[in-house]
Parts: sequence; structure tokens; C-alpha cells
Amino acid sequence: MTNSINEITTDAQLMMLIGTNTTEAHPIIGYKMRQAKRNGAKLIVVDPRRIDLAEEADYWLRINSGTDIPFLNGLMHIIIKEGLYDKNFVETRCENFEALESTVKNYTPDYVSKLTGISEDDLYAVARLYATTDRAMLFYTLGITEHICGTQNVMSCANLAMLTGHLGRPGTGVNPIRGQNNVQGACDMGALPNVYSGYQPVINTDVRKKFEQAWGVSLPDKVGLMIPQMFDAANNGQVKAMYILGENPVLTDPNSNHIRKGLDKLEFLVVQELFLTETAEYADVILPAASFAETNGTFTSTERRVQRVRKAIEPVPGQGNWQTIMAMSAKMGYPMEYNDPEEIWDEMASLSPSLTGITYERLEEKGIQWPCQSCDHPGTACLHAASFTRGKGLFQGIDHIPPQEVPDEEYPFLLNTGRILQHYNVTTPYSKGIQSMWSEEHSEVNPDDACKLGVENGDMIKVTSRRGSITARAKVTDRVPPGMIWMSFHYAASPTNAITSEGLDPITKTGEYKVAAVKVEKA
Repeated sequence: MTNSINEITTDAQLMMLIGTNTTEAHPIIGYKMRQAKRNGAKLIVVDPRRIDLAEEADYWLRINSGTDIPFLNGLMHIIIKEGLYDKNFVETRCENFEALESTVKNYTPDYVSKLTGISEDDLYAVARLYATTDRAMLFYTLGITEHICGTQNVMSCANLAMLTGHLGRPGTGVNPIRGQNNVQGACDMGALPNVYSGYQPVINTDVRKKFEQAWGVSLPDKVGLMIPQMFDAANNGQVKAMYILGENPVLTDPNSNHIRKGLDKLEFLVVQELFLTETAEYADVILPAASFAETNGTFTSTERRVQRVRKAIEPVPGQGNWQTIMAMSAKMGYPMEYNDPEEIWDEMASLSPSLTGITYERLEEKGIQWPCQSCDHPGTACLHAASFTRGKGLFQGIDHIPPQEVPDEEYPFLLNTGRILQHYNVTTPYSKGIQSMWSEEHSEVNPDDACKLGVENGDMIKVTSRRGSITARAKVTDRVPPGMIWMSFHYAASPTNAITSEGLDPITKTGEYKVAAVKVEKA
């Protein structure tokens, strides 16, 4: 997030939510949004489903799935045409405005309305409201990123915020809410194939030499594989072994039958886990993992806030995950000699400019938001106050990119997926308490479609894509529009990701979970 969570209630005058069911996927932030709405902030919800926050919104725009770029371009078309953009911000803080203007001039309200399903009146009203509100925060989550054009969707959000000057001040910003606990921290620590900690590129010679000197080894000068590429390589025999820690790709990754085949073809699989997950069933060796409650260290929240985590109980396996990794490293010929997680943090922070000023001592009292370059720096609550990382913000002219797979005569329904509050951040329901609250998948079907299919509330339905079939219990509701069904991915008995699209964003390799063509029949 460019800004901070508390600014929702203290500074924001308007919240625009695009592709985020915040109250269910991020309930604490969702509660703050409700607080802000009660205190007078305006709320715009852009979502094909009538999510809970749509009921409270000043504007709920039921967008056609996969048309976020035309929608955002349509808003910018109106804002530029009516002279509502922040001319000073555009001239002094940004560049390449002409390319943006040239692109969005083609996205007239009439054209955008036909593509998105949003009325022209609503397009005008929302464009004017967002542009003329002094402090507006834009939020998005996986409804923006889980498309083959996810990167371009994010860039379009940035275009809109820069065009209206909604960056670099409290109560503004482009604010992605991260999809899982500590996924921000994992990325910050370098758990990506193209960067070291602090987002330092592996292909940068000076950066690589710095880490080589610190670790006393030679490091590769090429970018590694992302997860979908790993499983492609497993399927074609190039990757022969994997070590999976705290991840369940059989249930959570798109086109999961492809994942299963890749795991089957591996010569050796190690899984370190708390439970015998669907992925762990494929393992040659299962190592016991320690949970958050058995762990000392740090987590980093979606607002870039590094926070201490202190174990409540001793690790059931007898040691922390970091100690297991150290022991394996030693067996493989590279001894690691850390005495505790603080030593690991100190080394990593010393090598990462954005984290240098964050120490365990400073974290004792409260979390600190990076970038924080020195021990007397307070941390950064709001990014881009004076300038952008690259200097000037770069506008990009981005055209509509349709989903890889859309409904057709054979597969006439659009499948959209997401999460439910009862299984918040849980991918496999091992908890009896959680199971008792919501024990099976309930696939949302519009009443008009249910009538045509001969399906009543509670009936079992069979949902089939080009990749396979699953069964689930139908929930007949107008939360979804005709022609669309919605499912979560939490249940092993109804593994939704066995039928999701194989489409990937070419840059991030994120799966297109939000759009797949399916057929539905009564089971």
C-alpha cells in the first residue's frame, strides 16, 4: 500500500474499491471502511458480485468480469475531457501524459458502457466524484491482479491516481491489500525469483556482488522460475525435485490438475507442513513445520509495517522452521551459523537499504513502515510524497485485453472465484470449529439461471470446464448476475481450482482465477 490503514478512518473522504471483497477477505480493513462510511466518507464499489459493502456503497458498479481496463480508461476519458484532472500534479510529477490521453480518448462513455455493463450516467458520476474529491483512496486486491492482464490492470489504477493527484498525501494512494498473511513480508525478504531482499534485482551486478561477499558464495546472474513455470518444468522433466514449505498448490493454484501431474512426475518431493495437506500426500518426505504461534521473528503487513512476532508456545517439532532450513543447508555443504531470528534479520536488513533502520530493539514498542534507511528515521507512512522511485511517474496508454477464455455455446457460464469470511485465509479446513461454521462449498447461481437449469437452493450441481469437473451445492442468489456462477476455493471435496483457467499474466505469472468458461448442470 502506498498509504496506511488508519488513514481510512482519519483522512479519507472517498474510498474506491475495485475487485476487492474487503469485509470477507480482509475483515479488519473492511471494518475500518465501514467506520469511515459511517463517519461520512463516500464509497464506490466496483464488483460483478453484490458483495456486503455494495449494500452500503454510494455507487455500486456491477462491472462485467475482465473489463477493468476499459472502465478505468472510461473514467480517465471523462476526467480529461471535462478538465477535472490535476494539471499541476501531471505537469510537475508525471511524464508521458500524451500517450495516456491518446489512448483513453477512444474509450468514450458509450463504448465503455457497452463493454463493462455500467451505465453512462454512473460512469460520469463516479469519474466526477473521484476526480473532485480532495482525498480519495483507491483499493484493489485479487479481482484486479488475477487476470491475464493483471499487470496492466494495476498500471491503469496507477494512471487514474496520478491523473487526479491522489498520491503522496494522507488519505489518498493506490492501495493493494495483500492476499495472505505475511505475503508482503515474504516478498520483502526476497522470496521471489528476480530479486534479493528489499527488491534488489538479481541481474544487477553490484547488488549480486554485495550478496556474494556477505555469503561467501557465487550467485546466479539469471532470474529464476516463478511457480507456474516450475510446474511446467516439472511436467516436461526439467525440474526433478521440489521443497515446498507452508504452501498447498494442489488446492490453491489454478488448473490444479496440471499441478498434480507435475508433482507426480517429480523424482523427489519434500513438503514441510503442519498437516497432511493435499500437496503433502504427494511427498517422499514430510518435515514437521512450526506455526506462527511457535515462531519468533517478524511479519510485515500490507501497509509495509514490520512487526515483531513472539512465540506463545515452544515449537511442537522441537525447532523452528529456520532451524530446519539451517540443518538442511549444512547437510548440503553450506553451514549457516545463526543463533536466533534476530541475527538473520540483522544480516538481511544490513544488506537492504529500505530496511536498514529497522532493528528488533526499535520493534519492541511498535511496528515500523519501510522504507526506513537509518535508526533515527521514523519509517514512511505515505509513499511518493515528494517524488516517485523512478523520479517522475510514468503514464502508460493501455488498451483493453480480453480474458483468455470467455463463455461460448459449449461452456455458456462465466466462473468467478474468491474467498469467504468463515474460512478467512484458510485453504484447507482442518479446524473442526471452522468446519462446523461452513462445512462445504456453496456455489452461487442466479435465480434466472437456476430456473432454466431446474436447480433449487441446496441442490448439488456439476460444474465443468475444459479442464475437468467438480460438484458443489448450489446457493441460489441474485448476488451474482445471470450467466455467472461464483465459488470459493477452500474445500478439498470441491476443488474449484481443478477447473479454473490455465491463463497467466505474462509478467507476474499470476493465474486468471477470475474468469473461466464453464457449463453447469444439476448433479
